Amino acid sequence: MSKELKISSVDILQQIKLSCQIPELVQAIANRKIVTDAANQAGIKVETTELQKAADNLRVANKLLKAEDTWAWLKKHHLAVEEFELLAETNLLSAKLASHLFADKVEPFFYENQLNYVAAAIYEVVLDDEDLALELFYALQEGEISFAEIARQYIQNPELRRAGGYLGVKTRSELRPEIAAAVFACNPPGVIKPIVTPKGVHLIWVEEIIQPQLNDLVRLKILSDLFANWLKQQSSTWNINVDLDSEHNSSAKELLQQV
Repeated sequence: MSKELKISSVDILQQIKLSCQIPELVQAIANRKIVTDAANQAGIKVETTELQKAADNLRVANKLLKAEDTWAWLKKHHLAVEEFELLAETNLLSAKLASHLFADKVEPFFYENQLNYVAAAIYEVVLDDEDLALELFYALQEGEISFAEIARQYIQNPELRRAGGYLGVKTRSELRPEIAAAVFACNPPGVIKPIVTPKGVHLIWVEEIIQPQLNDLVRLKILSDLFANWLKQQSSTWNINVDLDSEHNSSAKELLQQV
């Protein structure tokens, strides 16, 4: 027979505090208020048809393909339908404000920072022994072994081993500086000399250097980055006071409803 365990809003707030999550939640609340205020000043509004599409996109993003999936998700997250709509509206308002502020700045930013968007398709094996890494490096150069064979022998993670050590397409910012410098200076396809980092000795095969293009994905990333930086700057101009002990200003229920 199962026992009933009651959890109150006060319990939840206390756990949030004990989990040291207050700063992140406060920042999220501040960001939402900043976005709402800026959108109002810019005269940006959300139309009913736009809101419906945003809600549909939110359902798709969370794989809520059927009505019962949506209801189960709302129950799991303790959200009312109105709060789900508010979530969709907040996402849409942020997107519209970002476009309003930075849509015409994306292309100039891209061309001024093209080097940051050059990418490389790379494979990697991380070893503990630098002498072994050098031995394998020279064996690769001489064609005595393939990188796939090295991956099968020395990668412990099953999924990464099956993929031959493929890390995907990486930009400079996604790699350690010393690795990025070597990767983007090489003439692919080929292996670069082993690089020692605190993680181990990196043996890396560079398959291809991919020149940047301002496609939809890159455009969205730049727009998101510019907007995130703007939010950070806006937030720094405010003195955010949090009073969790005041019964009138910050009850647990009020705080949780704002998150």
